[in-house]
Amino acid sequence: MSATELVHNRAREARLSPWKTFLRDTEIDPRLIGMVGALALIWIGFAVASHGIFLSPRNLWNLSVQTASWGVMAAGMVLIIVMRHIDLSVGAVLGFIGMVVGVLQARFLPGLIGFDHPLTWLIVLVAGIALGLLIGAFHGLLIAYCGIPAFIVTLGGLLFWRNAAWAVTSGQTVAPVDSRFRLIGGGGPDAAIGATASWIVGLLVCAVILAALVFGRRQRRRFGFPQRPPWAEVLLAVLGCGGVLAFVGVVNAYPWPPALAHRYADEHGIAWPDGGLFFSHGIAIPVLIALGVAIAVNFLATRTRFGRYVFAAGGNPEAAELGGIDTKWVTTKVFMLMGALTAVSAAIATARLASATNSAGTSDELYVIAATVIGGTSLAGGAGTVGGAMIGALVMASLQSGMGLLGVDTPYQSMVIGIVLVMAVFVDTLYRRKLI
Repeated sequence: MSATELVHNRAREARLSPWKTFLRDTEIDPRLIGMVGALALIWIGFAVASHGIFLSPRNLWNLSVQTASWGVMAAGMVLIIVMRHIDLSVGAVLGFIGMVVGVLQARFLPGLIGFDHPLTWLIVLVAGIALGLLIGAFHGLLIAYCGIPAFIVTLGGLLFWRNAAWAVTSGQTVAPVDSRFRLIGGGGPDAAIGATASWIVGLLVCAVILAALVFGRRQRRRFGFPQRPPWAEVLLAVLGCGGVLAFVGVVNAYPWPPALAHRYADEHGIAWPDGGLFFSHGIAIPVLIALGVAIAVNFLATRTRFGRYVFAAGGNPEAAELGGIDTKWVTTKVFMLMGALTAVSAAIATARLASATNSAGTSDELYVIAATVIGGTSLAGGAGTVGGAMIGALVMASLQSGMGLLGVDTPYQSMVIGIVLVMAVFVDTLYRRKLI
């Protein structure tokens, strides 16, 4: 770098405000900071209105479970919207797959291997994911190779699959489901991993965060890219690990109900002291599933050729095709992934209800799309993050949980969600125009 360039760079840096300097050094998306700030305001507002109940360990544990299903679908919706498409059918597909999964384990498999067989949960989960892949492939082929807009295909899918869910059992609720399958939904203490395992998971996630920062720094040095300042690396590590450990502390603070804890102590010969015993729930199984999905999809989007193709096709479809990318096949695979993730969400939702209902997944498409857009995924395509979508899902779940806790009627809840969605798109428009 010449002396003249060095002088110009220093002059340019001097003109940057402290805030812009902070964003440049940490490379944090300002929209992410805005989301976290909005989430904090939502939590504080509901905590004050509910006299602290909203921020109780019990409610936050339930909130994490509620977020899991939407978060799994939001991870797939990121790639859909990045490619300038939309999927309006995810709620209906969830309901249909949930109903098929329920019928398999409540009516079909018992005649073959018996009810509550140890392999039942695995069979129905694999069958559900396979069905989701087929549905996603069908949508993707119509969109990519037949040239039908994704809006029309998935709107038709919404109508078809919602009524197909009804047709499976003529609208009847299917119950009961396999006891092991119910663990996927996070219902009760048995569907959580306990305090010790939760701390182990938390420490492992912290190790992954630190390893990612170290690996990223080495890769930047290897290819001659600019490095973050050391203080920025330390700050990111503290924020990431601090958030993980704080979450583990909260879920471990939620105890088993006294009656259940007393029965467990009696069954295992544990003395029951006068003050009782404290058994922690820990992290719920659906939360672990959502975390695993987020890590896997984020890796797919940022560390693989397929992910680069998705963002290239979403950023500039014509240039991507001229560059040799088979955008039609990439589109098909993205919708197949969305179908598989919807099947995972269907398993979580069905297991949580311990039954398959015709109304499962109703309006979920709106919540998932809103969560994805709130999370910073641009409807113009080419930009979005899985982590942002997961935070967006948490924002949506917080709004629904808080309004439900305060007794707000469902129509008014939907009105609020609609306003939030419009505002999120408006903010995204301003951001792309560099007005904020």
